[in-house]
Amino acid sequence: MSVEVLTTISPSTNEGILTRNGVSPADLESIPKVATEAFQSFRKTTLKERQEIVKKFLKILAQHESELAEELTVQMGRPIAFTGKEVATAVKRAEYLVKISDEVLKDIDGEPEQGFKRFIRRVPVGPVLILFAWNYPYLILVNALIPAMLSGNTVILKPSPQTPTIVERVSQFFTEAGLPNGVLQYFHSGSPTTIETIVRNPRISLICFTGSVSGGLAVQKAASDRLVHVGLELGGKDPAYVRADVDVDWAAEEIVDGAVFNSGQSCCSLERIYVDEKIHDDFIKAVQNVLKGYKLGDPFDKGTHVGPVISKRSKETIEAHIQDALDKGAKDLTPENETFSNPPPKGNFVKPTLLTDVDHSMRVMTEETFGPVIPVMKVNSDEEAIKTMNDSEFGLTASIWTKDTDKAYQLAEEVEAGTVFVNRCDYPSPDLAWTGFKNSGKGQTLGKLGFEQFVKSKSFHLKDYPK
Repeated sequence: MSVEVLTTISPSTNEGILTRNGVSPADLESIPKVATEAFQSFRKTTLKERQEIVKKFLKILAQHESELAEELTVQMGRPIAFTGKEVATAVKRAEYLVKISDEVLKDIDGEPEQGFKRFIRRVPVGPVLILFAWNYPYLILVNALIPAMLSGNTVILKPSPQTPTIVERVSQFFTEAGLPNGVLQYFHSGSPTTIETIVRNPRISLICFTGSVSGGLAVQKAASDRLVHVGLELGGKDPAYVRADVDVDWAAEEIVDGAVFNSGQSCCSLERIYVDEKIHDDFIKAVQNVLKGYKLGDPFDKGTHVGPVISKRSKETIEAHIQDALDKGAKDLTPENETFSNPPPKGNFVKPTLLTDVDHSMRVMTEETFGPVIPVMKVNSDEEAIKTMNDSEFGLTASIWTKDTDKAYQLAEEVEAGTVFVNRCDYPSPDLAWTGFKNSGKGQTLGKLGFEQFVKSKSFHLKDYPK
C-alpha cells in the first residue's frame, strides 16, 4: 500500500509550499507500541524531573520565536505582525501550567485515623493521542501537551496538514531538552481512515481533539466501541451583547478586533453581535470608522491587519454565508477601503464585512462562519439579548459589554457558554477552565481542572499490621 503524500497549500498564493509523507500501516501500529513501552519508564520519573524538561523546552521554544512566527505566516497566513505573539503566549501559558502542577498533582489525604493511612494519588493514564488544528497550533497544542507530559504520560501528536512543521519543531526542541526517546512521537496524515485506525488502537488511553464539530463526532464515533475518554474542543458561534451605556467608539474597536483578528478564524472569535437599539446606529458608524483603518493584504507586510483565510473552500463558505444574509434582507455596510477593494490576486482574501439587519433565519447567525464577518442585530432589552445569545447549538464563549458590571454578572449567569467575558473577548485565560457547552465540545483544558483528564485517581488504603 502506497503512503499518502500531503501537500500544504499556501493560503496567500494557493500554491504548494510543503510536502510530507503520511504514516505507513506498519508505523501506525508501531507508534502506540513505542509509546506504551516508553510509558513504563516515564511514568516513574518524578514531577520535578518532568518539570525541568518542560522548562528547558520552553526556553528553547522562546529562543526560536521569530523563525517559528515566519513559518506560521507562510503556512496559515496570519500577518507576521501577530504570529510571534502566539509563540510567546504559548510559552507563558505553559509556564503557568508548570507552576501549578505541584499543587494540582499532589496526593490528596483521606480522613485521619489512628493506625491507618489513606490518600488519593493522581497517576498518569498512559499514551495520549493529541489531534490538533491549524488556526492557533502552538496555543492549542500546549493546552493538552504540557499537562499530559507533566502528569507522566507519553504523547502522540497528529497536526493539521496545513501546519506540519509544528510537531517537527516541538519534537526537536523536546529532544534538545532531554526528553527520553519514545515519550513524544508524531505522524502526518490527512486520511480519516488513518485517524480512525489509531483512535481504535487499544494502547491509546486518551484522545484529545481540537477542530470542527464533524471531525470531533467522527473521532468520538471511532472510539465508541471501547472505554476510552475523548476530550473534544470544537466550534463556536460566539455572541457579544453591547448594552446602551457603553462608549461606542471603545466597544467598536474591541469588537472589530474580536471578530476580525486572525481573519476571524478562531473558535472563540465574535460571530454574532447584538446591540441595544438605542445605540445601534452610532455603533455601526463607529465600526465603520474602525474598519476604515484596517489593512487587508500580504501577511508579510508588517502593516497588514488581515491576511487570507485558510483555503478556497473556506473563502467560498464565508462568501456563501454573506450572500445568504444579503438575499434574506441584510445590508452590507462595510466602509470604503482601498485594500478591501483590491486584495492580492492569488490568495484566499476575504474583506472584513459589516452586515446589518440580520436575524436568525440567516446562516451567518446560526452556522460557524470562521471568517472576518461582523453581523450586527438590534435587540430592545437584556431579556431579548440573552434569549438570542442562547439561541445556538454552540456554547463556547460569550461577551457582555457594559459599564454596569454588577448587571453584567447577573446576565452572565444566564448565558449558556463555557466562558462568559465582561468588557473583553477572545481570550482563553490559563487560570480558568477552557470548556464548551452544547456542540462546542466536552471535557476541558487549562487551569487546575485542566489536568483532570490526563490522570486517574488511585486510592491507597493502608492499615498498620495489627500484631
